Amino acid sequence: MLKLYFAPRTRAVRIRWLFEELGIPHELERVEFRPQPTTFTQATPFGKFPVLVDGDVVMAESGAILEYVLEVHGNGRLAPAVGSPQRGEFLQWVHFAEGTAFPPLGVLIWHGVYLADAARIPEAMDAARDRAHAALAVIEKRLATRDHLLGREFSAADIMVGFTVAAAQFIGVLDSRYPLTTAYLGRLMERPAFQRAAAN
Repeated sequence: MLKLYFAPRTRAVRIRWLFEELGIPHELERVEFRPQPTTFTQATPFGKFPVLVDGDVVMAESGAILEYVLEVHGNGRLAPAVGSPQRGEFLQWVHFAEGTAFPPLGVLIWHGVYLADAARIPEAMDAARDRAHAALAVIEKRLATRDHLLGREFSAADIMVGFTVAAAQFIGVLDSRYPLTTAYLGRLMERPAFQRAAAN
């Protein structure tokens, strides 16, 4: 059985959400998240969240875990087939979520919530906020003609981006400038699988 090292409100929610959408049996190894002055110090095999154990496979990074689970256990669900016209844009949004959209949010959360030293670095915080808004504008534009990132149907790309958008809402960056993205997040949060994944 798949084991997920999990703490609420961390990127591990993405993988639990994926498991719930796919109906994959899994074990949650609940670990308390503790903000640390250095990285890779959480009580998991990689010192961070999430970590997946699947037999001899032990891996971290939510995007990589999501792709692995889809390939090995997804049975063709929640992702376009390899080689199909939509595969490229699916991968683009999977990696946009963490590679482009989340880094500025990480700065805002780390300094605004955990270190509480945002007042000492106003220029860096303003720059991070501007980059966060730029990423949200890209998502808002994408949603102008579709309910989900790839069209009418929900996909695992929505899991990746949805968590990032939820983080933006948590820190107040997702505001009235993004009505389509706010409505999109509302639809995602209404999904039973999301509600199970987000529960403590």
